[in-house]
Amino acid sequence: MGEHISVIKVFGLTFNVGNLVAGTLAAAIVFFVVLALSRNLKVKPTSIKQNIIEWMAGFTNGMVKDTMNGDDAPKFSLYAFTLFFFIFFANQLGMLLQVRLPNGVTYIKSPTADPIVTLTLALMTLMMAHFAGIMKFGFKKYFSHTYFQPFKVWLPLSVFGEFTNFLTLGLRLFGNIFAGELLLKTIGNFAFSHGIWTLIAGAPLGIIWQGFSVFIGSIQAFVFVILSSVYISQKLSD
Repeated sequence: MGEHISVIKVFGLTFNVGNLVAGTLAAAIVFFVVLALSRNLKVKPTSIKQNIIEWMAGFTNGMVKDTMNGDDAPKFSLYAFTLFFFIFFANQLGMLLQVRLPNGVTYIKSPTADPIVTLTLALMTLMMAHFAGIMKFGFKKYFSHTYFQPFKVWLPLSVFGEFTNFLTLGLRLFGNIFAGELLLKTIGNFAFSHGIWTLIAGAPLGIIWQGFSVFIGSIQAFVFVILSSVYISQKLSD
């Protein structure tokens, strides 16, 4: 997206090193936060840490229960929990911390500011939805229910709908995070463009926009998980 990137090739496949570093960092943050909060759990909470982890789990469980029926919801609670907090922390990386080396490559950023990452998350969700539907109904019944309703001639529109769901789920997240980072960089360039006066004018703008971007990043994580739950629920409905 107009930036310098560093790539590596493994078995003929090309990988963006910045995305790998940032994505791994976001996953590590989620892992260590959950690990720290879930130590020494008790039946009756006696610590703030346990209250926090139970609130986190209850928050994502509530999103799943609001969009799925009672029998299906528990099966996807862990997926929703992991997906939400990975996206949440990934969204915040570029807003709060960016590491750019002298070669011009940004290695620590929001991985969700790259459409490859967000579309991969969208594809993962939609493939899980199809898999869950097939496991519940069997391939023949699932295919007929999904693509031949209300009429068999509905097949092209159903396939097109799957494609648009994939694009909108992934690109919505990418667009919001990329736009937030882009404007933050623009404000930063302005602040350091003409000395002390632009720095004084740009600093408050940067702080305000950074706070707003954190809020947007949180909302986008919520929206992504809600829509993912809705898509899965649609494949599991009778």
